Amino acid sequence: MLNGAPRAAPMVRMMSLRIPELRVVLVAAFLACGLAACAEDDAAKQPEYVERPVEEIYGAATKLLDKEKYIEAAKQFDEVERQHPYSVWARRAILMSSFCYYQANKYDEAITAADRFISLHPGNKDAPYAYYLKAVSLYEQIVDVGRDQEKTRLALTALEDLTQRFPGTPYARDAQLKADLTRDHLAGKEMDVGRYYLRKGQYIAAINRFRTVIEKYQTTSHCAEALERLTEAYMSLGITKEAQTAAAVLGFNYPGSEWYQNSYALLTKSDLAPKEDKGSWISKAFRTVF
Repeated sequence: MLNGAPRAAPMVRMMSLRIPELRVVLVAAFLACGLAACAEDDAAKQPEYVERPVEEIYGAATKLLDKEKYIEAAKQFDEVERQHPYSVWARRAILMSSFCYYQANKYDEAITAADRFISLHPGNKDAPYAYYLKAVSLYEQIVDVGRDQEKTRLALTALEDLTQRFPGTPYARDAQLKADLTRDHLAGKEMDVGRYYLRKGQYIAAINRFRTVIEKYQTTSHCAEALERLTEAYMSLGITKEAQTAAAVLGFNYPGSEWYQNSYALLTKSDLAPKEDKGSWISKAFRTVF
């Protein structure tokens, strides 16, 4: 019996626990086991770091790129920089990583890699291409005018930055075309919101949107409609001089357009005609001389 007493003591203590306490103990033990298992799984998933010659890693990345396995290729190019950060290969690898991520539609990763190249090698001969990859990665994320246009604005900034920094390059020429399309898209957003306010009878808010199109995106395809909508909004507010000016500027710049015909008809219903007020912001924006 003396030999058995010590073995019985733990059992007595265990049985003396109330049921809720016992449940807590069991749950804690279960969680501990689960966390340990998860830790083992995570460790198993982590690739073992194996240092390799830079030529070998870069060659493997290039082969994956040739097979259009862009994500795998990008990771191998990243590995070049990770294992051999100060080599000539690393500089190339950053740019190639950005390209691969772009090809895989992983635009945020492409932008991150391009920014890293620009930061580390701003004077490199391939810097224009890095700026281009960043700009087109933003450009590819432009969404329809019904949604937020933050990425569109960022794309325009990046495209304009590229054309200003590297004029005359093939990248700048393509960026200029994309910038024009981006401005048209931003103007379309302003028009979409402006039309909404116009339908709701919120004329001042509508005018502000159409004014943005006139002042910031005058060269886009939305300018003629913006002038016509201004005619509508100003007529609704009884500000006839501005309505007449909008119609006059519209007629001068887009004489055969449907938008001018609509504006002209709207004015004649009230026995008015297009007439410029040279003190109007509209006239000043276009610097039109009649």
